[in-house]
Amino acid sequence: MRSIHLRILPIALLLLHSCFSSASLTSSDINPPYPKAISDLKEAIVKGLGFPAEEFTISGFDPREAKVGHSVEYQFDVEIDHKVIPFKLLEDVNRWEYVDLPIFQVKEPAKPGDQNGLVEKRNSDNGLPVLAPFQLAGPMELWIQDAKDMRLSLPHDVDAGVLKKVILADGAVVTVKGARSVSLRHPLDLPLPLNTTHNGFAAGLLTLAEQIRHASRTHGAPLLSLRIVGPTSLASPSSSSSSSSSSNNNRLKLKRLAPGLVELSSPSKTEASEAISAIDLLQGEAPTLLTPTQFTTMWPFASLNGSNANLLGFEALLASVLGPKASKKGSFRLLKADVSAQTFVKIGFLAEKKLKEGDGANLEGFPEWRTKPEMLRMHFEVLAKVDGDKVIPERVIPVNPLIVEDTVAPNALDGNVTMSRMPIIHPPPNPFTL
Repeated sequence: MRSIHLRILPIALLLLHSCFSSASLTSSDINPPYPKAISDLKEAIVKGLGFPAEEFTISGFDPREAKVGHSVEYQFDVEIDHKVIPFKLLEDVNRWEYVDLPIFQVKEPAKPGDQNGLVEKRNSDNGLPVLAPFQLAGPMELWIQDAKDMRLSLPHDVDAGVLKKVILADGAVVTVKGARSVSLRHPLDLPLPLNTTHNGFAAGLLTLAEQIRHASRTHGAPLLSLRIVGPTSLASPSSSSSSSSSSNNNRLKLKRLAPGLVELSSPSKTEASEAISAIDLLQGEAPTLLTPTQFTTMWPFASLNGSNANLLGFEALLASVLGPKASKKGSFRLLKADVSAQTFVKIGFLAEKKLKEGDGANLEGFPEWRTKPEMLRMHFEVLAKVDGDKVIPERVIPVNPLIVEDTVAPNALDGNVTMSRMPIIHPPPNPFTL
């Protein structure tokens, strides 16, 4: 008998160990530890919503359920009558994907022998989003933040060293690739009146751009200055024609002005002469500037057409903000203009509150047979922007969860009546019934 007990004891200990280990795996799988980015996001949302910490319980924020997408963000600060009005516009995200971002990785304790105290799980795909290739036309200056990663192609690669500043002469056009953001370095004073959309083109913004371009050609006037962030390449615009004359027109000349400073110029002056004729039209009547088809692009972005939907929308927004001032002579100032490629995260969470008397919960129409709820649950979805190692909430919206259909026993629907008291109903005979 004693030998039987000795044999059963190791088996029981083995079963208890397996049960506890499986329970620990299940609990950690259901409630994974939050990485720091998610914890900071949770605290920011709780402060923003104003939920009392002692009444509400916030749960969710599972990084495995986070959807990741890329978009373009536009930020503008406009000063009108000594009042600064900020604009923040965001393009729709075309595609949401489940991506394992590095900032959502949980740091684990290091194994014996590791030099660092913590080991972080990393994802091999940690690239940042970039803007689509675009063209810039001179005269203007470009300040390169990532100067060591600048690449020049005129049209062949040129070793110009570490470039911190590139000046585009009048008539020079370059294609920018790999930029993460483009921003205005100095405020601009823009004249009024602002003409509204004309024949499907952003006439007002095109007119303002041509006036700034004309002012940049004035001797001694400051050039339009932009800052580019990201490992960028500047290249001569590619030509669809294979003729040698077209390739010569697209070729740019490089002139070294100082260490880290070069000037790019075009041997062809046709674009400059066309721009001068555009200014001559501008000095007459502004809407006539849009009559020639070659003046429908918005300087300095040579690849941006005046009929672009985003450009038309911003012009309409600016006209509504200016109001009657848009049609009067005057000026306003553009303090900030920033266009950047951003990574956004969409993740859901749950807010719970225990119901008490006097909370005002409306239970009218609630079935009598059903158990009254003791908790109030609200489902939300947050749209947040990834900024380095931080996740900044942009918008929090309530969402309706998936409604589960109720399954009710027949006796509950029939008022708990037995089958013996149910009336007997004889259906009409069917001649095809065997």
